[in-house]
Amino acid sequence: MKAVTVFCGARMGAREIYREAAQSLGKEIANRGLTLVYGGGHVGLMGAVAEAALQAGGQVIGVIPEFMVERELGYGACSTLEVVDSMHTRKARMAELTDGFIAMPGGFGTFDELFEILTWSQIGLHSKPIGLLNVNDYFVPLRAMVAHAVREGFVGERDAAKLLMANYSAALLDILQDEPSQAAGEWWKI
Repeated sequence: MKAVTVFCGARMGAREIYREAAQSLGKEIANRGLTLVYGGGHVGLMGAVAEAALQAGGQVIGVIPEFMVERELGYGACSTLEVVDSMHTRKARMAELTDGFIAMPGGFGTFDELFEILTWSQIGLHSKPIGLLNVNDYFVPLRAMVAHAVREGFVGERDAAKLLMANYSAALLDILQDEPSQAAGEWWKI
């Protein structure tokens, strides 16, 4: 793995622990010599993860749609800041640049990015690992929803297994870099 894409909020969230986790992830990515690929903004958790990676000497590629440059304050300090024409182009470009994906806490945009990348994996457009950084149990309800979808026959077990999760940056990166296929378990059967 040479690069990892992080999907996360353009807001900081209600608890300090989210900012701290974003900073920890950015630093861990840089310390491992990985390139951070992210949404290109300087606000919220996006800004925190990018700034931490840069401060730790890492390479950061931001990909942001032109109409969002002002709204999310495109982060000019990135090693590379790509301005693209649309959200669709942004997601496709981020997927091209990466070897794996991490979703941190975030809102609708983060959910959109996560589920689109899961769908692309489900239909065979990529086979890159996908992980959730479960800060403050943020993703427990989401995994419960996916488990419910499996039980109700709308999501296959093989596809649910693609959604990896850990509570800490180092642990999640270890899973994504080492043996993601062996780390999934059968969490949806709970």
